[in-house]
Amino acid sequence: MFEFSVETTSGAARAGTLTLPHGTVETPAFMPVGTQGTVRALSPLDLKAIGASLVLANTYHLHVRPGEDTIAKLGGLHRFMAWDGPLLTDSGGFQVFSLEGLRIVDEDGVQFQSHVDGARRRLTPERAIEIQWTLGADVAMAFDHVAAGRVDEPTSRDALERTLRWLERSAIRHRALSAGTPGRQTLWPILQGGTRAELRRASLDGTLALGDWSGIAIGGLSVGEAKPEMYATLDHLSPRLPAALPRYLMGVGFPEDLVAAVERGVDLFDCVAPTRNGRNGSAFTDDGVVNIRNAAWKDDASPLDPACDCETCTRYSRGYLRHLFVAGELLGLRLLSLHNVRYLIRLAGALRRAVRDGTLNSWAADWRLRYLKPEAV
Repeated sequence: MFEFSVETTSGAARAGTLTLPHGTVETPAFMPVGTQGTVRALSPLDLKAIGASLVLANTYHLHVRPGEDTIAKLGGLHRFMAWDGPLLTDSGGFQVFSLEGLRIVDEDGVQFQSHVDGARRRLTPERAIEIQWTLGADVAMAFDHVAAGRVDEPTSRDALERTLRWLERSAIRHRALSAGTPGRQTLWPILQGGTRAELRRASLDGTLALGDWSGIAIGGLSVGEAKPEMYATLDHLSPRLPAALPRYLMGVGFPEDLVAAVERGVDLFDCVAPTRNGRNGSAFTDDGVVNIRNAAWKDDASPLDPACDCETCTRYSRGYLRHLFVAGELLGLRLLSLHNVRYLIRLAGALRRAVRDGTLNSWAADWRLRYLKPEAV
């Protein structure tokens, strides 16, 4: 039920197939982020229509509201959110970074002050695994300690070493839960170590020593470091990662980063950028980012992106989309979010075809000439 095969390579880039209990994912692939059991402004029918194959949800947020027991009573996370395809749940480790002012980290776990009601909540590696098991995702992530991108070496080392200790505890608890029902859920570890090569090597070596994994995630990037530092970290890691495992770069999903990471051997991505940017009026296109609020589009009858097959681009004009945002209409938020997620799914598909055709280098060079041109508005 948890299989990955690399079908074609082009340099470090790969095209493959990931098989999970609820379906098959062709890689490279972008997974929309449904933090609270929903991808903001989009329905599961929307996700199916635009070709989403794997969706992410967040352990911490669903634990806080409505609670994993409530979700279990309503049939588990797949039924709860009416999504019958593969699901991956983040462990809550990212909230160690993003909720810095509302948490205290110790060796046993993390105490959070809930952003919803102020109540104290505690996550340990074991508790994070138990919650994900109750939710019923296809892929559960180990509980990790995420440090900001520019922290000093001792802080980064401390976070990665704690992540390894927590990984061992996560694995023990997951094995105990899955002993009676193998094939229901798999556990993936997360590499930490910031942008320091020696720390990333230590994280990888320690992770591989702790088990035989069905996938591996790269965490702790896109958390404050410069893009060239992120790319250099991937350059260092790529030849050292097990070729047989799918590689998941967590929290990364701007178009230029997705292209660069696929070139460096990454298979899976998630990010809130497409829906967040869409709600703010920014649209991804092959000709760069379009600010739909721009007055230049007031009388423009052309589609947002003529190359795109989504509902937004096949039915509505730039002039109409601008009107929706100027008027504060909710439909505008949905339509640009829909387009941006579809754009990243299409981009991953184009990268997959280029890898299979052996044209990745020329395809990526041509794409960058268009996307990164300075006159994008």
